[in-house]
Amino acid sequence: MANTLTGLIPTIYKAADTVARELVGFIPAVFKDSSADEVAKDQVITYPIVAARAPADITPAATGPNPSGETLGTGTMTISKSRSVTFPWNGEEQKSISQVYDKVLEDQFAQAMRALVNEIEVDLALAAKRGASRAVGAAGTTPFATVNNFSDFANVIQVLQDNGSPMTDLHLVLNTIASNKIRSVQASLFKANEAGSDELLRTGRLGIVEGLDLHESAGIVSHTKGTGASYVTDGAHAAAVMDVLLKTGTGTVLAGDVVTFAADAVNKYVVNVGVTAPGTITLGRPGLRVAVADANALTVGNTYLGNWAFQRNAIHLLTRTPLMPEGGDSAEDSVTITDPLSGLSFQVNLYRQYHQVSYEVGIAWGTKAVKSENIVTLLG
Repeated sequence: MANTLTGLIPTIYKAADTVARELVGFIPAVFKDSSADEVAKDQVITYPIVAARAPADITPAATGPNPSGETLGTGTMTISKSRSVTFPWNGEEQKSISQVYDKVLEDQFAQAMRALVNEIEVDLALAAKRGASRAVGAAGTTPFATVNNFSDFANVIQVLQDNGSPMTDLHLVLNTIASNKIRSVQASLFKANEAGSDELLRTGRLGIVEGLDLHESAGIVSHTKGTGASYVTDGAHAAAVMDVLLKTGTGTVLAGDVVTFAADAVNKYVVNVGVTAPGTITLGRPGLRVAVADANALTVGNTYLGNWAFQRNAIHLLTRTPLMPEGGDSAEDSVTITDPLSGLSFQVNLYRQYHQVSYEVGIAWGTKAVKSENIVTLLG
C-alpha cells in the first residue's frame, strides 16, 4: 500500500472515470461554478438581477438623455451541503485479498463518488422541478410516444421563446421512460439516412434535436401532487403577477405542482412556493400570462414524472471541496481529484488510525434555479 495518496492517484482517477459515465443529465447541463473556495456552508451568496427597462420615444433636444437610475434586484444561494463517504481498511483485511486489493479499492472510490454525484443530481432535479415557469404535455402520459411527432420538442421550445429565453445552449434532461420512447419510437432520429448521423443507432447517444441538447437522468423521481382542493383566487390578479392569493380551499399546494385557472385553461403554471392552507402561492417567472379575476377556481394538476428543458444559465450548481480548519485536521494526506467530464472536484483524505486506515471522499455543493422563466417542465 502507498504511504500517501500520491501513489493512489491513478486508482482514484480510474474510479472518477467510471463515475463520469453514470446516468447523470443535470450535472453536465447546468451552469457550474467550482471556485467558491471562500464560501462557508450556509453562508448566503448574493447575485444581482437586472430588471427589464421599457423603451421610450426618441425626442430631439439640446442635451443628451437623462434616464432615471436603476435599483438592482438580488437573488441568493448557499453551499447547503458538505458531504462525504468514508471506508476503512485494516492490515488483516488487506492481506486477505492482496491479489485484488487495488481493484477493490478502485471500486470503493467509484462507489463513494457515485453516491455523492447521485445526490447532487437529485438536488438539481429538485431545483428544476420547483423552479420551472410553466409546463407542457399531460401528466401520466409519456412524451415522444407518437411516431414521427416532434410536438413535445416544439412545445417546450415555444414556452422558452415566449418567456424570452436565450435560444442558445439549451438542454432537455429526460427521465429514462421518456428517453426510451425516443429510442424505440422516433425512428427518424436513429435512421442514419434521415437523421444524417448514425450516432443514436450505433452508440445510443441522443444528441441534439431542434436545438435541445438531450440528456438522461436517473435522479428524476415522480412528483406527487398536493392535496389542495376548492381553492379560488382572492382578489383580481393582473398578467405577469407571480404571487397569487388563494382563499376558501383546503389542503396543500406544493412547490412543483402544476396548476391551472378557470380563466386560463391553456397555460399550465408551475408553483415555485406553495401553501398548506389559504394564502399566497408563487408561480414561476414570468407569472400569469393573462389577467385572472377574483374568485377564479384553481385546479391542481395530477401527479407526474417530469422532464425539464432549460437554458444552461437558468440552473446553477455551486461546488467546492470541503473546508479544513486552520492548520488542517488529523488527515495524513489530502488530494483533490477533478473529473474532467463533469468538472466536479472531490477531496480525498487519508487518515491513519490504530491498526487501520480510513479513506474519505467529500464534496460541498449548493443548487438553485435562478431564472425560472428559462425552465420548462415537460410532463410525463
